[in-house]
Amino acid sequence: MNNTEEHVDEHAEESEGLIKTPKQLLITVILAFLIPIVVLIMLAHLVAAGEQTGAGSDALQPKAIEARIKPVASLDLVDANAPKVYKTGQQVFESTCTACHTAGVAGAPKIGNHDAWAPFIKTGYEEMIKNAIHGIKAMPPKGGNPSLSDYEVARAVAYMANKSGASFKEPPAPAPAKPAAAAQAAAPAVAAAAPAAAPAPAPAAAAPQAPAAQPKAAAAAPAAAEKVDLAEGEKLYKSVCFACHAAGVMGAPKYGDKASWAPFIKTGLDTMVQNAIHGVGPMPPRGGSQATDAQMRDAVSYMVQAAK
Repeated sequence: MNNTEEHVDEHAEESEGLIKTPKQLLITVILAFLIPIVVLIMLAHLVAAGEQTGAGSDALQPKAIEARIKPVASLDLVDANAPKVYKTGQQVFESTCTACHTAGVAGAPKIGNHDAWAPFIKTGYEEMIKNAIHGIKAMPPKGGNPSLSDYEVARAVAYMANKSGASFKEPPAPAPAKPAAAAQAAAPAVAAAAPAAAPAPAPAAAAPQAPAAQPKAAAAAPAAAEKVDLAEGEKLYKSVCFACHAAGVMGAPKYGDKASWAPFIKTGLDTMVQNAIHGVGPMPPRGGSQATDAQMRDAVSYMVQAAK
């Protein structure tokens, strides 16, 4: 009998719920309505928050709107007679050299790494400048930026080397070039002497003959441009292009990767060659080399063939 009563008591305890009083029941009912409403309000506020302008924001001010809709490109007029303003070593590093010397791409010594720079510093400042200007191994001439002057390259070498254990002194700035006004002032003297030689008559047959030869040369140019030498393309790839295309540096399509090359191949070989010649995205013109148009076509054709 005692066992039966104990079994009934245990069953009764198990059947009892968490709500034991009317007050608890009332609270539970209220929360059941409030919690979903609060959650919905918070979700609606979260969705609309991205479209709202915060209090005190100047995003709708005329200057802010003008900054957002201004053209991407702009035209700056430069005085041809004004003295050239050279970039500092740090500016050259940040605009050109950082792509390789910050991450050590293709064996480039990382800036600030004294051990990596020590062998180069031992060769001397002049030797380092020469290699930076003309290129060495995977490094293209002037780091792939042909617009840099030799003086600016020398400044960049000093900046990076001094950050990495050297104590080089920058070379003095080059003397300013003669203004264009001086050349214009000399022009009248040349023009005054010109009439003395003017009476000499030109052969009458010279004018008609020149146009006749031009169409042949123009017709021969496209035919020559279409010729592709894959052996020359391989040489240029292994000396210049591989620095980025072998590892896919800065989004460059990897050599032999069909998927990464497919979008470029769709644009056509001529478009790819023009982009390689003039530069596109982070890729400098001609890959930072002094290659001719024909050599660039050879290199592009060589890489395209490997991706088909």
